[in-house]
Amino acid sequence: MPDSPTGRAHDVVLRHIEDSLHSGALKLGDRLPGERALAEQFGISRASVRDAIRTLEVMGVVRSATGSGPNSGTIVVSDPSSALGVALRMHVASHHLPLKDVVEARMMMETWSLEHAASVPWTPEQLNDARLLLEAMDDDALPSQIFTLLDTQFHVALSALAGNVVVSTMMESMREAIRGYIDDAVARRGTWDEVVPTLREHHRGIFEAVEAREGERAARLVREHIEWFYRQAL
Repeated sequence: MPDSPTGRAHDVVLRHIEDSLHSGALKLGDRLPGERALAEQFGISRASVRDAIRTLEVMGVVRSATGSGPNSGTIVVSDPSSALGVALRMHVASHHLPLKDVVEARMMMETWSLEHAASVPWTPEQLNDARLLLEAMDDDALPSQIFTLLDTQFHVALSALAGNVVVSTMMESMREAIRGYIDDAVARRGTWDEVVPTLREHHRGIFEAVEAREGERAARLVREHIEWFYRQAL
């Protein structure tokens, strides 16, 4: 497949990686052949191979590292939430995806997750991840940016109890896509000290409802929490 100004020769590498992952010929942790080997295999330039590898890195499918040793080369990984978060953040910035719509989508998924989590099996250890984050947010010395980071992780940890990996991934990516806007809004309004006690109260209520497996109450509380917070911040 020859290179051309209009053709996307690197697509053949992307298709090959996709097919290999689907068939099981490539698995997480495997290392891809080098640039030269891939270029010769597909009859394309090394520049096209590099383009394909960069695309896969942005997609969260591979990680590349120079040098030698067990972590060098291009290794197959899986980091979909990071890739989705970057894409969502870019489209929110371009105003193609309104922030309000992203927040509503997040609310739909999170309320479903907390309601569903009441009826599926999970262990106390899994819930403990959210408990530790809840306790960390009680530190009055936390800057708002660190609090919102822990806040993001708290909501994702609770949503993960539903056991749906796709929903958890989308939740994490959406929260990351809009967290910067929240930080900016908090800094502009200068009302963080007034907001944070209510956030803690809301978080404790949501956690207690999830812990008690009261799905409907947990879903209602998280909806009210999200609606309240975005009225304050945006």
